[in-house]
This record gives sequence, structure tokens and C-alpha cells, in this order.
Amino acid sequence: MPSFDIVSEVDQVEVRNAVDQANREIGTRFDFKGSDARIETGDKSLTLFADDEFKLKQVADVLTAKLAKRSVDVRSLKYADAEKISGNKLKQPVTVRTGVEQDLARRIQKLVKESRLKVQASIQGDAVRVSGAKRDDLQAVIALVRKSVTDYPLQYTNFRE
Repeated sequence: MPSFDIVSEVDQVEVRNAVDQANREIGTRFDFKGSDARIETGDKSLTLFADDEFKLKQVADVLTAKLAKRSVDVRSLKYADAEKISGNKLKQPVTVRTGVEQDLARRIQKLVKESRLKVQASIQGDAVRVSGAKRDDLQAVIALVRKSVTDYPLQYTNFRE
């Protein structure tokens, strides 16, 4: 029975390389001279540091540009609210979303069920497996999900005959 998986993956090596490039650019830019602007990496998370709101936005823009150049989908970043730390400095946590979240998986499953195609969608951890009798139905599901879910980066992998 043909099937495929709907997943959301981010290449962590490319993210780390983009962060390194962004930190290098921040270190050499004139508008960041003498400031404590930087990006730190954690396990599936980033933290942006800057002196004020404007510089924090500039750091985020530099990061977004470097990620886009390395073909990492910037929709996988989830920015939290900026927090004040010592003095007037700010930090902003950024989560790198990997895997299909449960509410999105349920939404995809419901979308597939309402499409009236002869396929089944099941949630498999952080992925959604879609299986059906015909390959054309599976391709119709891919087109439907691509059209409907635009706010989250999805990949369609593990296509089996």
C-alpha cells in the first residue's frame, strides 16, 4: 500500500553555520561597534542579545538573511517576547521548531479526512503518515496540504510504493 510521511525537519548544521556567519557579521558591522549584540546557540534554540529594541531587530534581520542564504526555512523559527536583562540590555529566545506539532498534526489529519479522498492519515510521533491505494490520491493529498498549511515548513518524505 503506497504511503508517505509529512514531516518538518531543519538541518541543525546549517543553522549553526548561519549563526556563526551572523555573529561574524555582527562583530564587523559599524552600527554594532561597542555593543553586546550576539547570537548564542542551544539545543534546538537560539538566544539573541542586544543593547536595545532596534539592535535586537537588526540582529534578527541578520540571522534571517543568513538562514535564508543557507536555504533554511525561516518559518521554522518561533520568536518569543524580548526580556530585559541587566541594565537596559535585552535578550530574545528563539525556538527552532522541528517535527510536526500535535495540533498541526490533528489539523492535517482532519483536512485529509474531509477531503473525501480514499486515504488514511495517522499521527506517528512528530510525523503524519498518509497511506492510500492509489498514488494519484497521495499526490492530491500533498497538493492539498501544500495549499492549506502555509505557516509551517513541511516536507514530504519516505514515499513508498
